Amino acid sequence: MADTLSALRSLMASHSPPLDALVVPSEDYHQSEYVSARDKRRAFVSGFTGSAGLALITKNEALLWTDGRYFLQAEQQLTDQWRLMRMGEDPAVEIWISTNLPEDSAVGIDFWCISVETAQKWKSLFAKKQQNLVPTTKNLVDEVWNDQPQAEINPVHVHPLKFSGRSVSDKLKDLRENLKKEKARAIIITTLDEVVWLFNIRGGDVSYSPVVHAFVIVTRKSAFFYVDERKLSSEVKTYMEENNITVKDYGAVSSDVALLASNQLTSAKETQSNGATEPEDSSHKIWVDPRCCYSLYSKLSGDQVLLQQSPLSLPKSLKNPVEMEGLKNAHIRDGAAIVQYFAWLDKQMQEIYGASGYFKESESQNSKKHLGDLKLTEVSVSDKLEEFRAAKEHFRGLSFPTISSVGPNGSIIHYEPEAKTCAELDPNSMYLCDSGAQYLDGTTDITRTVHFGKPSEHEKRCYTAVLKGHFALGNARFPNGTTGHSLDVLARVPLWSYGLDYRHGTGHGIGSYLNVHEGPHSISFRPGLSIPLQASMTVTDEPGYYEDGKFGIRLENVLIIKEAATQFNFANKGYLEFEHITWAPYQTKLIDVSLLLPEEIKWVNTYHAKCRDILAPYLSESEKAWLNKATEPIAA
Repeated sequence: MADTLSALRSLMASHSPPLDALVVPSEDYHQSEYVSARDKRRAFVSGFTGSAGLALITKNEALLWTDGRYFLQAEQQLTDQWRLMRMGEDPAVEIWISTNLPEDSAVGIDFWCISVETAQKWKSLFAKKQQNLVPTTKNLVDEVWNDQPQAEINPVHVHPLKFSGRSVSDKLKDLRENLKKEKARAIIITTLDEVVWLFNIRGGDVSYSPVVHAFVIVTRKSAFFYVDERKLSSEVKTYMEENNITVKDYGAVSSDVALLASNQLTSAKETQSNGATEPEDSSHKIWVDPRCCYSLYSKLSGDQVLLQQSPLSLPKSLKNPVEMEGLKNAHIRDGAAIVQYFAWLDKQMQEIYGASGYFKESESQNSKKHLGDLKLTEVSVSDKLEEFRAAKEHFRGLSFPTISSVGPNGSIIHYEPEAKTCAELDPNSMYLCDSGAQYLDGTTDITRTVHFGKPSEHEKRCYTAVLKGHFALGNARFPNGTTGHSLDVLARVPLWSYGLDYRHGTGHGIGSYLNVHEGPHSISFRPGLSIPLQASMTVTDEPGYYEDGKFGIRLENVLIIKEAATQFNFANKGYLEFEHITWAPYQTKLIDVSLLLPEEIKWVNTYHAKCRDILAPYLSESEKAWLNKATEPIAA
């Protein structure tokens, strides 16, 4: 790590102009949350492997910013050469730069890896101190990363209409109508899930997300797809031709944006059919999402840009009936895998460790008892969960690395166990499992927290407070126009009553065989991250509580937003409610029933009855017996 920092500082000094600081963000050229191995530059320079964060390297300091999900992980992974900056507690990186670096400082960053929105905000702030945001001539991290993974060549697949629910031609028609409405002559699309959603394709360029490294430009008449053509089979190329999509090399997007700026970008088909093609009306603007990389944006003049949210972001989040049905079916199969897993794990914990198990409460007297060399680790049990999922129809992989965490590791919100260092399961500790899968008909994300021994009264109270918040949010009714930010408090109030809280948002959208985290909506304490919730969106409901060094609790279901049949309709707004589509029991021995209201008890029992009915056809007789016991009614 020291050698890496030294090498980067040497390149910073020899750069033209010399750099006083280098920013290394987490994102790739497409501003992705999850990136390919080749693009994990921030992880390489810092040693911190969480999905969110930013590194800043100055002449004599190295700082790492990350959010509350990763504070504990970053503390463990950063060496003493690095200083952890806690987002929401410490000054934001741009504030720190403007305050701590001298006037006229040059702050370097790869303009491909920073969004328009962020670059503009930083430039404005830095200008007040005569500081400059400077594009690096090359990505400096790539220059010092000797064993940087090669770019993978993974095949692109057509996502059939029976799963996507809408044709490419329909989606392009709607997009062009939006261009016309906004007086835009073209749009540049850089976000990977929007690229594949628009063209009804999927790929394998990023682990856990079925996306393709590609850019798209759509004009009123043409559509261009910028991708490494080695990823396209003859069938996919034919599919592109049939949908009037011109395939071009991934690297050509930069020069083509310059052609677009001068109104000279046309497809071969346009030229053939029209001869000397009349260019698009140059008075019309080019639509760019604020998340677009600054490198492409900088090829346009500011007065020709329509800078606003992509018109694909909202339609992608509004699931059509085919996608909705697919998501529900995927979650049923996934719920069956979860039940199979916990039934298996319950038996293993009793046999290997002498645990009292999922249903009984007593401390294991011999927590390290082994059958020979047999033992369970956070990784070995999560591998078993993947086995159960892999046997299900339409399975295509996991939707994120499984958070399989025992005891203290559960307090690391986005903990990712590794085979060499992970913990062994402990019958006297809480076990948190946050996992999900990719199926052709939907993406899943579920969290359950269990205890195979005797939980403390404190652990029960905390679990019950989380469950009450989970219930309060998931059963809310609210008027159209309500944002997720407005609802976030519902999940926290039961925890607040004890003086407890958690450092993450409460819900995120989820894709249809796409990204497990999908916008533009969310349920969060951060006011700037939410747009009004709408019918046919999906969102997770996942409050939690984490006691540093002791345990973590989180409960998560995926919900569908739908219209609510309320008795009244104030101001004719129309009202919305949630429908749970995740099916797996809550561990009743962790519930302090004395803290539940009658309607909460009724809801748990009703939900558990539905779990039995819905999942039974997918389970063996022994698994059904386990589920029946896990869903027995609770009473005050």
